[in-house]
Amino acid sequence: MTKPSHVDVSVLSSAKYGLVYLTANDWALIADKAARKQFTNGDFIIQIGKPTHGLYLLLKGTAAVKIPGQIKIPAIGPGEVCGEISFLDEMPATANVIAQESVEAYYLDRPTLQSLFELFPHLASRFYRSIASNLSRRLRELVSPK
Repeated sequence: MTKPSHVDVSVLSSAKYGLVYLTANDWALIADKAARKQFTNGDFIIQIGKPTHGLYLLLKGTAAVKIPGQIKIPAIGPGEVCGEISFLDEMPATANVIAQESVEAYYLDRPTLQSLFELFPHLASRFYRSIASNLSRRLRELVSPK
């Protein structure tokens, strides 16, 4: 695992569509346990039908979210999360997430997050509330596009 930088935590904590209920201390704990991953343009970050075993928090770059047969879904960028549905239900991915340029992301696997949540129950509460808020916003965007 790579040591998190202040810039990484700043990107994650200031994102408009990120995990908005997490505190600065929460981000420090999460960033310390995350594995840094890099993707190039066209790489699959997440592939539909395959398990993810965790989730990704984008630090740099943008990624397209594609669900076959669906209308255009907005790209995700720095501070945003992907893989959260599979993380929640432990089922294969429901969408493809493809790097549109060079992308850097933190990857957090389920066991790592679960151990953090056992040590810090309030972190778990804020984390799941943030995930619920994100999923709610994304569903609203799909059913009532602007």
